[in-house]
Amino acid sequence: MRVIIAEKPSVAKNIADALQIRKRCDGYFEGNEYLITWAFGHLLQLYDAKDYDEQMKSWRLEKFPFIPEEFKYKIKCDSKNKAEVDAGAQKQLEIIRSLINREDVDGVISATDFDREGQVIGDEIFLYFNEQKPVYRMLLNEWTPEEVQKGLANLRPNEEMKSLQDAGIGRQWADWMIGINLTSVATVKYNPGSKKILNIGRVLLPTLKIIYDRDKEIEQFQVSTYYKLLANFKTKQNESFEATYYEKDKEGKENEKFEDKKLLEEMAELIQNKPAQIIDKQVEKKKEYAPFLFNLSNLQGYITSKYKGWTSDKVLKVAQSLYEKKYITYPRTGSLALEESLKGRTKKVLDILKVGLTYEEQIHFVDNKRIFDNSKVESHSAIVPTYMIPKGLTADEQIVYNAVKNRFLMQFLPVAEYEETKLVTKVQEVPEGKVKGVFITKGKVQLVEGWRVVEKLEVKGTKTTKDSKEKDVILPQVAKDEIVEVRRATVGEVTRKPPKAHTEKTLLRVMETCGKSFKGDGKDDNKEENEEDTLKMMASILSGFSIGTPATRAETIKKLKDAEYIKPKGKSLVCTDLGKALVEAFPAKQLLDLEYTGRLEKTLSDIEKGKFQKDDFLNMIKEFTAEAVDAIKNDTKVLSGTKVEVPKNMEPVGVCPICGNAIVESDKAFGCVNWKGGCKYTIWKNDKYIAMLGKTVTRPMVELLLKNGKVGFRNLKSRNGSTYAAYLKYVRNEQTGYFNWEQEFIN
Repeated sequence: MRVIIAEKPSVAKNIADALQIRKRCDGYFEGNEYLITWAFGHLLQLYDAKDYDEQMKSWRLEKFPFIPEEFKYKIKCDSKNKAEVDAGAQKQLEIIRSLINREDVDGVISATDFDREGQVIGDEIFLYFNEQKPVYRMLLNEWTPEEVQKGLANLRPNEEMKSLQDAGIGRQWADWMIGINLTSVATVKYNPGSKKILNIGRVLLPTLKIIYDRDKEIEQFQVSTYYKLLANFKTKQNESFEATYYEKDKEGKENEKFEDKKLLEEMAELIQNKPAQIIDKQVEKKKEYAPFLFNLSNLQGYITSKYKGWTSDKVLKVAQSLYEKKYITYPRTGSLALEESLKGRTKKVLDILKVGLTYEEQIHFVDNKRIFDNSKVESHSAIVPTYMIPKGLTADEQIVYNAVKNRFLMQFLPVAEYEETKLVTKVQEVPEGKVKGVFITKGKVQLVEGWRVVEKLEVKGTKTTKDSKEKDVILPQVAKDEIVEVRRATVGEVTRKPPKAHTEKTLLRVMETCGKSFKGDGKDDNKEENEEDTLKMMASILSGFSIGTPATRAETIKKLKDAEYIKPKGKSLVCTDLGKALVEAFPAKQLLDLEYTGRLEKTLSDIEKGKFQKDDFLNMIKEFTAEAVDAIKNDTKVLSGTKVEVPKNMEPVGVCPICGNAIVESDKAFGCVNWKGGCKYTIWKNDKYIAMLGKTVTRPMVELLLKNGKVGFRNLKSRNGSTYAAYLKYVRNEQTGYFNWEQEFIN
C-alpha cells in the first residue's frame, strides 16, 4: 500500500477516478493499493521573525537585519486571524501523517505539480514529519486517466528532485530574508506611526520600476510633428490607388517623414493633375505561419488585451481550474513548444477535437520544429487541450479554453499565403529637381486563408476590446511603365505620440525577459509579436533570465495593486504617487534593477539544473539583505507620499514642504509629524535668528510660510539699528539636511 499526496482535493479526485477508486473517507480516498490524500497548496509556512524571538514582535530599526541561523516551518496561520493556526491545515496534516504511519503503508508518492513550488509543497511536509519511509515522485503534465496511469508506471525516487527542491526552498528563504527585513525597516523608516505597511519584495520592486520607467518616458516625451505627401492616382480604367511620397535622405535610406510643411505643399501644387509612370512593380508571394502555442504569459497577454475586465491573475485562476478539470495541460509554463515525445498523444487529441468543425477537412497532423522541439521546452511543454471534451464550462472558462484550443488547431491548418504588391510611381512633367523622390504604395491579397479561418471565426460574435484585424489594401491591375494621373495630392500632418503606458500584456513580456528581447512598446496590444521577437523571447525564457516565474508574475501585479503602488487606468497600469516616491527614494537601488533581479532568477534556474549551489545563493542574499537594511537605516531622504497620522488633539498648522505630512505645534516648536521617519523640518519658537531680527515665531507666521513658501515682515531690525522690510524663506541645506533662514528684500 502507498500513500499518494496530491496538491489539491480536485487533483486527488482525478487520480482516484483514473484508478477507479470510489471509497471516500474523511480527507482521503482508499483503494486496494493506494491511499489518495491531498494538501491545500501549502499546509506549512516559514516561521515569522517573532516565532524565533519574542522581541521581534515590535519593529525597531536596531533589531534588523534579522536572519535566523536555521529556517523552521510551522502549520500555516488562519487567513483571517494570523495569531491562530489554520484548523483545516492542521487537520489535513494529521490525516496525512496517520496515513503514512499505517503499518500497511510502505511508501509515499508525491503527486504535487511538477514545478519548483509544487516540489516544495510536498517536501515541506516530508521535512516537517522527518519522513523515513521511501518517497517517490509522480511527474505529470495533465491529469487525464491515461496520463495518471502512465505516471504511476514511471515513478522516480524523490531524491532525484533535490535540485528542484533546493531551487524552491532557496527561493522561499531568499524572499523571506528580503521581504521580512526590508518591509519592516522601510515601514519603520519611511512610514512611522502609520498602519500602512510598505511591502518590499525581490520581484515586486523591479516590476514597479518597469511601470515607473514607462510613466517617466511618457511624462518627459516631447511632442513633435512631421508631414507626409500623399497622392491619389487614377488609372486609364478610372480605378484609383493611394501612395506616399518617399525621398532618399543623406544616408541613402528611403524616408517619408518631412519637417518642412511648406516644401510639401509646393510639391502638392506642382504635381496636381500631372501624369505619372509606374517605374517598378514587385509582386512577392509570402507565407504567414500560425502564432506559436501559448505559454502562460502569452495566454495572459492575449486574453487581457482581447477581453474587457480580465487581469492576468484571473486568467491564471481560470486556466488552473481548466487544468484541474483535466481539460488543458499544466498552465504555469514558459515554453512555446511541445516535447517531441508528445507527438502520438498530440495526434490523438487533434483527431478528437477536429470532429465536426466547418474546416475539419483542412486539419492534418504535421510534425515540425515549430510545434515539437525539445530544445524549446523548459520543464513543461506549451499549454494545449487534452483529449477530454469539456462539459459545463463557465463563460470565463469557455473563453480561456477556446483560446487554448484554437491556438492548438491553428498549428495543423495550412500556412496562410498572400501576395504582396509594391508599386513605385514617378511623377512626370514637373520642373527638374523639384520632385526628386517617388511615390510608393503596397497592397496585399490573401491567396490561402489557412489557419486564419480559426481567427476569423474566433473574432465573430465576441465582445472584445477591439477588432485587431486590419483591412488589406487591394490595388488595381496595373503594369510596369503604365501611365497614370495624379488625381489629388494632399499634405498630411502626423503628431509623434509618446509610448503607451504598460498594459498587463506588455508588462508580462518585459518581466518574462527582463526587457532583453522585447521592449513592450505597447504600439498595438492586439498584434502578435513577430517571429524573430518570439524566438529571441524563447531563448531568453529558456536561459531563466527573467523577473519571477510564469506562476508568480500575475500575483506580483496583483500585489502591486494591493500595496497601492500602481493602479489601473483603463487597460493600462500606472504608478501611484506612493509608487513613484518609493522608486525615487528607495536607497537599495539593486532591488530596482532588472539586471540584478534577472541574475537572481537565473541563479535559481541554475540551482534547479544542478549548476549552482543553494548555500552559495543564500549567502549572497544574506549579504545583500544586510547591505540593503544598512542603506535604509542611514538614508537621509524622506519618502514623500507616505502619510503619518496626526496625533489626537492636535490641529495641523499646514503641510510639510518636504514630505507632505502635517506640521503641528508643540510647546517648543512647529515640526513635521514624520520626524521618526527622518523629516527634519522644524521651526523652534525660540529661534535665535528671528529673535535677532526683533520678531517672534508665531502660529500665523508659520501658517503663511507653509502656504506661500515665504512670509513678509516690516520693521525688521538691522545690525546698525535701522529697520527694513523683507520676505523670509526657510531653506534646506542639501548637504546637512538642516534648515536656514534666507531673506528677500522688499523695495
